[in-house]
Amino acid sequence: MHDVTEPDQPTKRLHEDGTSILLICEHASNFIPEEYQGLGLSPAEQASHIAWDPGAFAVAKLMQAPLDASLVACDYSRLLFDCNRSPDQRDAIREESDGIVIPGNKDLSAFEKNQRTQRFYKPFNEKVDRVARKNSVIVTIHSFTPVYSGQKRNVEIGILHDADARLADALLLGARNSTIYDIRRNEPYSASDGVTHTLKVHGVDKGRLNVMFEIRNDLIRDLKSQRTVADMLCNTLQKALFEITSKKTRVRTA
Repeated sequence: MHDVTEPDQPTKRLHEDGTSILLICEHASNFIPEEYQGLGLSPAEQASHIAWDPGAFAVAKLMQAPLDASLVACDYSRLLFDCNRSPDQRDAIREESDGIVIPGNKDLSAFEKNQRTQRFYKPFNEKVDRVARKNSVIVTIHSFTPVYSGQKRNVEIGILHDADARLADALLLGARNSTIYDIRRNEPYSASDGVTHTLKVHGVDKGRLNVMFEIRNDLIRDLKSQRTVADMLCNTLQKALFEITSKKTRVRTA
């Protein structure tokens, strides 16, 4: 995992409201250690979206200082183990992704799968749990490919949630008529696709506000576009959290 980096500039209003944020990037890297021999994939396949979420970690880093947030990111390719999946999910270690067979993941024994769990998932999950104890808001940052299984995706930014939709609702309300992007609820994935593991474990189950951002990766290919998206997400998130905390204050004083 990338080290948890400390925020550069405090955002007093958020902290005074008890709203401290943990940004999580489970698919930050496409790194595959040498001993795995690239899982039998070509260099181009190892660099593609099947191995990581291009641009997601860059956006997360740009969001960190404005939000005074903590940040935890996984250092390894999700093809070794997808840290946004539980070990009992079938796609935690994929044998195929977007039509590409992953030879190094084929026919793994239970022992080999457990080794992957212990090496990649367990340390990441434990670090997230440790850092999350200091925070009341969980935000995961992902990116997705514009074309998947031959189908074009028109949605530009997805706001995903599981059973707890409080933060997603506030974000979607605040995003109306205030952004140039096509923003939709639970697209291009939803909880039924099994993509909300981190939100459930570290957010929903612990009573923390939580949400997942899915950003189409053609929108965050360079620093300028990454900064544009990061600024928009920060502004929208801050407004949503302010509305939620203000509502709580109004209820308490009513």
